[in-house]
Amino acid sequence: MNIDVSTLFFVTIYVESILGLLLLFVWVQNPGIRAVAWWGSAHLMRASSVTLFGMYGSLPDLVTIDFANALLLISFGLTWTGARVFDRRPVQPFYAVYGAFVWVCLSHIAVVAHWPDLRGFVSAAIITAYLWFTAWELSRSRNDHLISRWPTILMLLAHGALFLFRTPLSALLPFGANGMLESIWFAVLSTETLLFTISIAFMLLAMAKERAEQRHKAAAMLDELTGVANRRGFFAECEGMRKSRIAGAKTAVLLIDLDNFKMINDNFGHALGDSVLRRFSKTVSAIVRPSDLFGRIGGEEFALVIRDVGRERASAIAERIRSAFQQAAHDVEGNTVEATVSIGVAICDARSFDIVTLLSAADEALYRAKTGGRNRIEHAAEVIGEGAPADSGTPLVTAGSRSAA
Repeated sequence: MNIDVSTLFFVTIYVESILGLLLLFVWVQNPGIRAVAWWGSAHLMRASSVTLFGMYGSLPDLVTIDFANALLLISFGLTWTGARVFDRRPVQPFYAVYGAFVWVCLSHIAVVAHWPDLRGFVSAAIITAYLWFTAWELSRSRNDHLISRWPTILMLLAHGALFLFRTPLSALLPFGANGMLESIWFAVLSTETLLFTISIAFMLLAMAKERAEQRHKAAAMLDELTGVANRRGFFAECEGMRKSRIAGAKTAVLLIDLDNFKMINDNFGHALGDSVLRRFSKTVSAIVRPSDLFGRIGGEEFALVIRDVGRERASAIAERIRSAFQQAAHDVEGNTVEATVSIGVAICDARSFDIVTLLSAADEALYRAKTGGRNRIEHAAEVIGEGAPADSGTPLVTAGSRSAA
């Protein structure tokens, strides 16, 4: 099988350059995805390296062999760095160029310098190490559950293995009449490398796109001011909790309203009112467990769903929230605000988790807390689900309807 080397070099340079520019263009459009910039730079550096390889014979060996190989190895170091940046790990420039440094030093040792196959194997081993370390970096972070992460890892591992054994396998297979360039193995390696270059670029793009979509979806479920779940996110999470109910376990729902919040805004301004809301959210977030659900469902109205607790435990948590916030919001930004909250608590048994009914029951308890003097806790009259079944059609009081209370 004949290989037109000039065409092969031209196609490789073209593909690497286009992919590098494409990745950099994506980064310009989405500056927050910094890893794409590293991956794009890696492709452009590989294009430069292949260009120098293609000038072998017309330029000194120091440029077409030593410098070209150093650029090639650094390009894989940049790919590894991009994987670290993708999962928010610090950049380590030294290790990105360490492979090139090692290769240059080894290639000038007399024994290695006069043994081209050994030099090629060292270079391939370093590239394989970078590819496998890139796969390892991508496998370390699994919290975002990116589906495209796993095929990308498998591709990196497979290509690294093939790269590692390309030198010994090339030595075992027969060359054609014109040497290595007619070897079937050379054709296979060249084709695989080109296909890998294209595939890995699109897989990395797919990972970046999937990550961006997940972040946009998460942002749509969060309250911009406080950073907790917004009304939409809260009810979406409640639906998930309803489907994963644990037999025999009770759940508490707390409806919490800041007392006299309109007066705080009128007396101190909306900016300080926003600070009070953020302080309250921070206070509650420090108290509840990661498995509990806390969200802002209205202007100054919040809801908290606590798994696997009865009336006594729910009351203790509500009291802790009330007292902690009273202390935290006594003074805000140098102003004596003395902000407090009123809390309504409703409990449901294992059979009934209807968030609309629970919030309605908690709302009635919250109303009694407000009319009873504020800065207090009241419980719903009975456990939802014990006696009569929960009625999912019970209307929910509009969030923020007590904003002047």
